[in-house]
Amino acid sequence: MMPISYEGDVFRPPSEARSLILQATIGCSHNRCTFCAMYKRKKYRARPLAEINRDIVTAAAYLPHTRRVFLADGNALAVATADLVAILDQLNKAFPLLERITLYGNPQDLLQKSEDELKELCDHRLKMIYLGVESGSAAVLEAVKKGVTPADLVKGAAKLKKAGIPLSVTVLNGLAGLEGSVEHARSTAKFLSEMDPEYIGLLSLITVPGTTMHRRFKSGELTALSPWQLLEEIRMMVEGLTLTNSIFRANHASNYLPLKATLSRDKQLLLTALDRIIAERSPATLKSEFMRGL
Repeated sequence: MMPISYEGDVFRPPSEARSLILQATIGCSHNRCTFCAMYKRKKYRARPLAEINRDIVTAAAYLPHTRRVFLADGNALAVATADLVAILDQLNKAFPLLERITLYGNPQDLLQKSEDELKELCDHRLKMIYLGVESGSAAVLEAVKKGVTPADLVKGAAKLKKAGIPLSVTVLNGLAGLEGSVEHARSTAKFLSEMDPEYIGLLSLITVPGTTMHRRFKSGELTALSPWQLLEEIRMMVEGLTLTNSIFRANHASNYLPLKATLSRDKQLLLTALDRIIAERSPATLKSEFMRGL
């Protein structure tokens, strides 16, 4: 086993399945979202550069042909820019075939980093930032304690575009329950159209015991969407999207139905497929419940 240091559970986006994962931070600096339990057992901190550099040297010895690196944990973008640049430089030096370095960011990180700082990270080959936006509804974001408004998120995305760093955003379907499904879908479509990110990933809500969100659904305050209602919410969201050239995916383990498209090019094809699937309502079309995961 490669002797790299990992602390606790480590999470990554689906597209980083073949990437070398290095923890630049432990936990999440926000860690207050009501639906998330990923980092509740961790106290946020940035790892010392010396520790990270040791892991990079070790990884280079075992995996010298590494082409992709993902910096964990919840939001490595929170690391001080000078330290993050030092990590990027060390990675670029250690792996001659390296094609891209990516990481998770929090909305607050984008607001705190200046355009010049983001441009510097781009210049040192940070190739993409993953950002959980969850919803474009101000009411939903407030309810789940995201800590930002849709306007904040749009502002942060605009800074990234100017810096030249592609953005991959995730949206959480079912987050507003049946009661807020229409508002969640329509507001998120409008919000994403304004943001116009390079990549959009849809996840479907799976409530985690112990979280505030789980308690809200269990108490009956919110009503969980059925698989077909989730597809109807996705369909409503897609209908409202006006995008330049976004790669759209719903291929996370939580999704009942894998979807992929380039929007807006494939918008009508995707809507037609969703209409057919929703109308037919064939159980065989959907992933079994036991196959879903976080």
